[in-house]
Amino acid sequence: MSSISRTDFLRAGALSAVAGTVDTLAPGGPVLAANEVPRDGERVLIKGGTVITLDREIGDLRPGDILIEQGKIVDIKPVLNVADARVIDASETIVIPGFVDTHRHMWEGLMRNLFPDLSLADYFTYVYYGVGPSYRPEDCYAGNLLSALGAIDAGITQILDFSHIQNTPEHADACIAALRESGIRAVFGYGYPTNGTAAWWIDNRSKYPDDIFRIQKQYFSSTDQLLTLALAASGPGSCPDDITLKQWKTAREAGVRISVHAGSGNKRGFYEPFAKIPGFFRSDTTYIHCNAFSETEWRLVAQSGGTVSLSPGSEMPMGHGLTATQAALDHGIRPSLSVDVETTEPADFFTTIRLTLYLQREQINVRSLAGEKALPKWLTARDVLELATIEGARANGLDRKTGTLTPGKEADLVILRTDRINVMPINDPVGAVVEGMDTSNIDTVMVRGKVLKRNGRLVGVDLKRIQRLVTASRNYVLHTASLMRGAASAGGQGSRTPQRSGLV
Repeated sequence: MSSISRTDFLRAGALSAVAGTVDTLAPGGPVLAANEVPRDGERVLIKGGTVITLDREIGDLRPGDILIEQGKIVDIKPVLNVADARVIDASETIVIPGFVDTHRHMWEGLMRNLFPDLSLADYFTYVYYGVGPSYRPEDCYAGNLLSALGAIDAGITQILDFSHIQNTPEHADACIAALRESGIRAVFGYGYPTNGTAAWWIDNRSKYPDDIFRIQKQYFSSTDQLLTLALAASGPGSCPDDITLKQWKTAREAGVRISVHAGSGNKRGFYEPFAKIPGFFRSDTTYIHCNAFSETEWRLVAQSGGTVSLSPGSEMPMGHGLTATQAALDHGIRPSLSVDVETTEPADFFTTIRLTLYLQREQINVRSLAGEKALPKWLTARDVLELATIEGARANGLDRKTGTLTPGKEADLVILRTDRINVMPINDPVGAVVEGMDTSNIDTVMVRGKVLKRNGRLVGVDLKRIQRLVTASRNYVLHTASLMRGAASAGGQGSRTPQRSGLV
């Protein structure tokens, strides 16, 4: 376990005394009003904030200024005087890199909180096999758009959409259209179909995984865009070995990363036989959950440079197994974090980072109380903030562009208010973000320098239109699933669809 030294205590006090003490702005350009948004192409100076860069060479600035031009961070210093920039007054805020979610099934946005008490087995019965087959392309669009806007609203600037709803090529097109419209930085994880059976590879409607080449040509011809492409794969234990190998071969022919569910429940060793295949384990693969990984599987992933994505908000209540934070750290892997399923899990990263932090510490505390002496270190608040940002960018293959506030990187950032009752006074800025804040503290969200949320409100989003859109799709999906359930019951097949909602 960790303990704070007197020096650390005094240092924290000194730093907190500096944070938030800027009463007047140093000279610069015109200051934007609280609800005013910079015009496209304008230079922007974020001025006077407490800047947590998470760049270990730059460190934290209290206060600090950030200059943004053409979507990129140009400079970060304690004071920058730039006469021709529009100024965002950050004097009562903390500025951090945007959160990065490395695994979310965004089509399920329509089903938010519908099944708060489902186990993992129930999830497959009621959501994946039950509701999923009733989705049309337009329902995928509505779910993805809702989930993406919700992520932005919660300070998530980058997300991997693990899109296992690809029943037809049109489903993929609709998901991509929604991601584009939202303005979020997204990795579209092109996934397998949700056809109502476990054997998705016999679904002739779907063109997975080969349609990835059409998708790549049509939507991902440029590397200088907010959307990038990955293959969301069905891994060993979920499909025959030859199907697993076909997915890996297809992804590598396309030159895209692979994201795959791995090792949940109590069955271990599914990946071990693939160690015999040269080049199967590479740094281009992100393994999700890993709750039931064997020692050999951890070693194979670590040696290959593979990355890991953990979802404590779904793993703990749904029964995946113990969240593998400490297991990953024990093998030299710093995991990224993800929301996974909005059907069951809170969609904000403040919840995710606290669950991660507290569970890892509780595991160590239990071992300590049992008399164990050689214990791992606690994750610190700064550690878990790095897992939620730079480690996420690394798992998405985008750490050269994002994940820290560093000159030359693109300006994906969040401005958090410190003049709120839930965090004042600011004693330790990192502690305030990790332990005290929630989505009510989010003032401004930028992706590639474009303001998508300002003064606590999404910019340019017609919420009434979104509400109409998602409500209509939700009603259609659940009504259709109800009819499918009735037909299955009449045929003696039993129910595979949810019965909890009053709408079905």
